[in-house]
Amino acid sequence: MIESLVLVNIALIFLIKVYCKLTTGLCRNSKHLVGKVAIVTGGNKGIGFETAKNFAERGARVILACRSEELGTAARDQIIASTGNSDVHYRHLDLSSLASVRTFADGIIKSENRLDILVNNAGVYEVPYEKTKDGLLLAAQTNHFGPFLLTCLLLPLLKTSAPSRIINVSSMVHRNGTVDLDNLNAEKETKETYSYRKVYANTKLYNILMTVELAERLKGTGVTANSLHPGVVSTDILLKLKSNWIRKLMPYISKLFKTQWEGAQTSIYLAVSPEVEGVSGKYFADCHEATVTKLAKDRDIARKLWEVSEEMVGLK
Repeated sequence: MIESLVLVNIALIFLIKVYCKLTTGLCRNSKHLVGKVAIVTGGNKGIGFETAKNFAERGARVILACRSEELGTAARDQIIASTGNSDVHYRHLDLSSLASVRTFADGIIKSENRLDILVNNAGVYEVPYEKTKDGLLLAAQTNHFGPFLLTCLLLPLLKTSAPSRIINVSSMVHRNGTVDLDNLNAEKETKETYSYRKVYANTKLYNILMTVELAERLKGTGVTANSLHPGVVSTDILLKLKSNWIRKLMPYISKLFKTQWEGAQTSIYLAVSPEVEGVSGKYFADCHEATVTKLAKDRDIARKLWEVSEEMVGLK
């Protein structure tokens, strides 16, 4: 009896793995990016690293925007060695610091003649209740306010480089998110009521709403903005969860997840594919347009979120 159950479970796991592989979207376009400039936040590891590496393979000038100099330079060297493209660079960017975001953006504008691709990939998940020096919730600033400010500051360069593309990495978890414009910075929360899962879901929803509003504001400029769900990927975010029992099971469960290379495919697709040329304000998964919640496409909420975000990062 026990042997039969074991065999059934093994067969089930195998079938799930086969299904995941068959339904994984892959970017099959071989378009080169010679002469193009791409920025990937969090490009030192995970799907950000695989995205940046792919851009380098296509001949782009790639800028890894990362917080850790040690990891960023190591990733740079690894990509150069792997692709033979020496035009790969590390630039310091800490999304949890608005000053760092401004310094990074100012450096890009001064040093780069163009910017063709901006991938807002960096993000955090299991983060405790903590405020940054800017007075913003650490998780919300890293996942939304930082990328929001970065994108706004780089828009002039993106516009003069058009056609150019902005790609925002979100998640299907946005379906659990809500928008309380009076609580974006956890003003109504305490350490006791704070939930990192809720904040993560909310910020992933903000990513999509930011994309919706961006698409409206960028009409006629030649700059497009799209968001995506990369899939359930075996990355550090999952492998380093604090829950003991989940962490113990993760080496086995993660076998069912996408690889980091597979998780990067939709980001790459949105950056290079002619199929999405001119497409803006949409949400993708597995290299296909996907559905979002009613809230995630509410233009009025998207506009209001944008305006409040402008105030909170000091753009107004």
